[in-house]
Amino acid sequence: MRTRAEKVPGGWRINGRKVWTTNAHRCDFMIALLRTGPAQDPKARHQGLSQFLVDCRLSGISIRPILDLVGEEGFNEITFDDVFVPDSMLVGTEGQGWEQATAELAFERAGPERYLSSLPLLTEALDDLRAEPAAPEAVGRLLARAGTLRQMSLAVAGMLQDGKTPAREAALVKDAGNDYEQALPEKLRTLIDPARTPPQVQEMLGLMTMVARSYSLRGGTREILRGIIARQLGLR
Repeated sequence: MRTRAEKVPGGWRINGRKVWTTNAHRCDFMIALLRTGPAQDPKARHQGLSQFLVDCRLSGISIRPILDLVGEEGFNEITFDDVFVPDSMLVGTEGQGWEQATAELAFERAGPERYLSSLPLLTEALDDLRAEPAAPEAVGRLLARAGTLRQMSLAVAGMLQDGKTPAREAALVKDAGNDYEQALPEKLRTLIDPARTPPQVQEMLGLMTMVARSYSLRGGTREILRGIIARQLGLR
């Protein structure tokens, strides 16, 4: 939140840096949450923020890839050096950027991509798991959890459609969904016999084991999510 947009004639001048911007090297535009004013309350750092639609091809923008554990460039670091954006690129209302971002995050955190990322591994391995004695119960539990998470996700989608801002509920779905996404490859690793498993399943399992570590980071860390839940329950 230290990246600033300073008001200048006709628009805003951006300076600072954004890290972990997904697919920035492929995008023409991004929505940036920037500091446009001071926080009136030192304990409320979310005040004084605004959102802007930024053309990633503008002069003064540099994009550097961040390699992940499997060597992919999904994340990026973006540096802004005196980047000018016109007033028309302000998204929503000046100073209301945090409230807007919170509403947007409810869509992201409770969406199916927050609990289904590991499920393709299970569907790919099902045929080979039939011969494993411990597999039926374990697979049944995994599928039951997926069904429960689906209902939770749909419930949040319904709240959003009704115009509500279910920050706590979305955080709960993501936290529970991340636990599921990380537990699935770990559980299958104890069930799959490498001697009888096709190479494509072994390759998927190896990839998921590495990539699943990031699932509790994207869209808000587990600590941030549980802080949101605790605050809305009056526990902090």
